[in-house]
Amino acid sequence: MKHRRAWMAVGLAAVVLVTWGLVTHSEGTATSFRFVTVSRGDVESVVTATGSLEATETVEVGTQVSGQIAELLVDFNDQVEAGQLLARIDPTILQQEVRSAEANLARNRAEMQQAERELKRSEELYAKQVVTDAEHDQATYSYEVATAAYASAEIGLERARRNLQYTEVRAPNDGVVVARNVDVGQTVAASLSAPTLFIIAQDLSEMEILASVDESDIGQIHDAQEARFTVRAYPDRQFTGNVRQVRLQSTTQENVVNYSVVIGVENEEGLLLPGMTATVEFIIDRAEDVLTVPNTALRFRATEEMRTALASLRDAEPAANSPADGGEARGSDGPAREGGSSRPPRDATSSESGPVMLWYLAADGELAVAPVRTGLSNGQATVINSRDAAVVEGLQVIAAVTEGTAPETAAANPFQNNSGQDSRRGPGGGFR
Repeated sequence: MKHRRAWMAVGLAAVVLVTWGLVTHSEGTATSFRFVTVSRGDVESVVTATGSLEATETVEVGTQVSGQIAELLVDFNDQVEAGQLLARIDPTILQQEVRSAEANLARNRAEMQQAERELKRSEELYAKQVVTDAEHDQATYSYEVATAAYASAEIGLERARRNLQYTEVRAPNDGVVVARNVDVGQTVAASLSAPTLFIIAQDLSEMEILASVDESDIGQIHDAQEARFTVRAYPDRQFTGNVRQVRLQSTTQENVVNYSVVIGVENEEGLLLPGMTATVEFIIDRAEDVLTVPNTALRFRATEEMRTALASLRDAEPAANSPADGGEARGSDGPAREGGSSRPPRDATSSESGPVMLWYLAADGELAVAPVRTGLSNGQATVINSRDAAVVEGLQVIAAVTEGTAPETAAANPFQNNSGQDSRRGPGGGFR
């Protein structure tokens, strides 16, 4: 009987040690835990970036002649076909240039014909040795000059007529007008470069995003990679696309190096518009239907009291369950209670290689830890894998320890009921 009481005292001491790790000896101060839940679900690793939506192919429609806009025949968002008339530039001056070129051509034709007649007479007289060699050479030269002048006048007339045609601005391809940069009465000058009158997007049913990706993430982006994005116009809707190109040319702004990534997007509904800002997520990896735990539990660092209490409990359990008392070993409860080592378990923040530890309260109310190996993480939750039977969906694991002044009802204890009694405590005052 005395021997049995001794073992009961050892067991009670172990429970007291655990309780001491939960309730400090400072008067009126208690320790409580904040828990998170092990759950089953999907986890994705993503790289985020921002970019802007653009038409896959756009054409800037300009003019090659200067003048005043006399007529506009299309406006924003109008569908146009290749060759369709978009605008007219006042043709008055260019019509005059055509008439002038025609007159110049007529004069040069007459001069060429006159030079031809003079050359024929010179050849007849030269054959009769009436004219000198110099006079004959001069007649030949005059004819050749007149012929060249006539050819130049023909080209001038052709140019004048072509410029007159340029006063009619036509669509180079099918598409939609996404920009109109001129108004009726505005003067455009094409002396240095062709001014842009319209911008036509060929097909808005297919668009692209030009996203800017940080150099630290660009190594994870590749062609055909899946991406999803949102736009401010439809914040509750996700759109998808695929990477078409990772451009090698970098851009540097404020010492930050970025690379441009082109993402192809389907826009059959026409909801996406050029210029919209897109928040993009490139899907790097995905795990489906796996056990996950919030990262706060993995970052949890146990207090010294908790680790000491657990180590003491592990030392006491082999004695309390010794075969001399007819008891059974409790090693099946999990790795945290096996063996007799008094070394405190490594917490989740350890930098050593190997598994990390999840702290939780076992079914009997005692502190326990379970080793887990971590996998894919999305920054908020991480995939875990453990051989410990306790690590299942729904397990409540410790994410933080909070201390505060305990009222008469000891509300700081998360297992206490409304009557002031701890719902997890047994008759001996410890956790069951």
